[in-house]
Amino acid sequence: MHTVVLVLIEVLIVIGLSRLVGLAFRWINQPLVIGEIVAGIMLGPSLFGLVAPGLSATLFPPETVPFLHVLSQVGLIFFMFLIGLELNPKYLSGNLEIAVLTSHVSILVPFSLGTLLALLLYPLISNASVSFTAFALFLGAAMSITAFPVLARIITENNLQGTRLGTLALTCAAVDDVTAWCVLAVAIAVARTGSIAGAFPTIVESLIYIGVMVTLGQNFLSRLATYYRRTGRLNQLVLALIYAGVVASALITEFIGIHLIFGAFLLGAVMPKNAGLVRELALKTEDFVLIFLLPVFFAYSGLRTQIGLLNSPELWLLCGLVLIVAIAGKYLGTYIAARVSGINKREASALGWLMNTRGLTELIVLNIGLELGVISSLLFTMLVIMALVTTFMTSPLLEWTYPKKLIKLNLVESEPETESETVIGGEIPGRPYRVLVPVANPDTQKGLVQLAVAIAVNFQQPAIVNPLSLIELQEDYAYESTPVEATRLIQERRQLLDELIQRLEPPAARSYVHPIVRVSNNVARETTQIAALEQADLVIVGWHRPAFSNNRLGGRVGQILTTTPVDVAVFIDRGEERLESLLVPYSGNIHDDLALILALRLLVNRDTSYLQVLQVLSAHQVKDELSYELQTLMEQLPRSVSDRVTINTILDTEPIQAVVAASRGVDLTIVGASRTWGIERQTLGRYTDELAIECRSSLLITRRYSKVISHLTSVLTEFKSEVTT
Repeated sequence: MHTVVLVLIEVLIVIGLSRLVGLAFRWINQPLVIGEIVAGIMLGPSLFGLVAPGLSATLFPPETVPFLHVLSQVGLIFFMFLIGLELNPKYLSGNLEIAVLTSHVSILVPFSLGTLLALLLYPLISNASVSFTAFALFLGAAMSITAFPVLARIITENNLQGTRLGTLALTCAAVDDVTAWCVLAVAIAVARTGSIAGAFPTIVESLIYIGVMVTLGQNFLSRLATYYRRTGRLNQLVLALIYAGVVASALITEFIGIHLIFGAFLLGAVMPKNAGLVRELALKTEDFVLIFLLPVFFAYSGLRTQIGLLNSPELWLLCGLVLIVAIAGKYLGTYIAARVSGINKREASALGWLMNTRGLTELIVLNIGLELGVISSLLFTMLVIMALVTTFMTSPLLEWTYPKKLIKLNLVESEPETESETVIGGEIPGRPYRVLVPVANPDTQKGLVQLAVAIAVNFQQPAIVNPLSLIELQEDYAYESTPVEATRLIQERRQLLDELIQRLEPPAARSYVHPIVRVSNNVARETTQIAALEQADLVIVGWHRPAFSNNRLGGRVGQILTTTPVDVAVFIDRGEERLESLLVPYSGNIHDDLALILALRLLVNRDTSYLQVLQVLSAHQVKDELSYELQTLMEQLPRSVSDRVTINTILDTEPIQAVVAASRGVDLTIVGASRTWGIERQTLGRYTDELAIECRSSLLITRRYSKVISHLTSVLTEFKSEVTT
């Protein structure tokens, strides 16, 4: 088979497997890059070559490896340019003194421990052709590196970018990144020349080039920002010149004697940080690099990772020692420096775990060391395992150390304070009645928020409506998920929600609405967590026709219904803005109880609304009685509310059609999920599934989770207090 054809087949396999494994790791709340690195290892001798050696040799013969190497190097050059481009000076604007101390100690401690470890490893797994100085420098650099891109995405996904911890971590990682690349440049120079003295001319030339780029280069590139402000776009000629500059800068640093990646990183770092320019340049560059070229780099690294080399307990013990030194050195160095700087224990610990993230940056360092012959294939494999483990553990350890309940939510306005009151009947009347409303599109979901306001607000008891807008990030190291870009997206979404709130009626209710805007990589899971964290009484989810397919609930709505630990209602908006006439088909199950309670709450809140409770009986069917708690509650209703409730009982062999017919003359039908709820967890049951399609009015489908009486207790308590006074 022709070599080029074989390389294209390899690339096809690499891209497909990288996407699949990457998405699987995203599903378990791990960075996409971990899955893609694992996919690369799976294609190498560690798995594919072990399970099917013949097929592996056919698909990945030695003659194709140089082609993969060239593609991976091109990918690395432009990826490093993107890293430099995203290294925003804003990250260095806060807590700089603390960050400089913390980041440098977090480099010095693991670097020193790595150098000590080199004394043990050098005679065991190195050879005489490699100088101990170069070996120790590379091992120390590998131990001290922090992957700024992956760390930035973890911070964004955990909504830490606006907190002190997130800001400090970003600043530390940015300083750490620059320092670590300088250390690596020295290590490469020493490795190529054999000694520190021999590397001195290379170091001097590198410093001169950096000085030229920071002064003359940055001054020249500032014209690019002026051009972008004038035109508002990058045409193909300008983009071609920028890419040519990336390659030229990479070649200069290679000729100086360090490595291609440094020139690309340096050009990205000195590029003008005009927000629009950076955004457009990153978006135009990253898709091809991240989707096509980087997976090739992971596959190339995977072909050189041979876990089978660790073929004895002694070697696995050495691998464990490498892992312990890497984790302990980075964590302890960061923790101690942070504590000395006055950071509290919890934040210092979380910062230590964040700085342990190594990811793709570590893999770049290891490949350079392997190419130069400084580290052996055995040590390369050990360090790849270390990079995977340290990155994999970051998210769970961060959640354990700094759980989401400690992260302040992005609220537009401060919530109204409530006075503490005595506990009545196991409930706290002073606690606001809270409705959480996931809003996918603020432009089209005014009706959803308006209904939530109608249910929650009566201007007598404390209430809060939280429109929840979650910005989902598809990639964990794409530009859209950088902290700066995430902040911009949050501000844009917040503005849209503010505009929606200003359209709500009545105007006095707008002060009860407090949006929450967050970044998320799993909307359903995040909604569930926020509902529990905020102690919401009700979650109202929007749904659009076609509402259900084959009587099955799927996607985010189904996940929210099955996992949210509070009462949930699904709203199907038919465009009817009035809420004057309400219909509740009642058949006696617990979800119908919730439907009736919410209808009664609407009646209490709106003195112009009327409710019809419809019971459809077939022949010989006994009329369903209200539950005891619901009957007691109905008896407590003030006359001004009970007079607006009518109960109709009709005989009909087709209850669904009877309800559909009754819905023609009302504004909103509120119906409980069918009795099958809880058995068929991905459906609301045949009855409500059909109503979702055929109902002529807007429809609210309720699923009960908690004590349904809580939706009305505080309201009725207020009515009683008014009567007694």
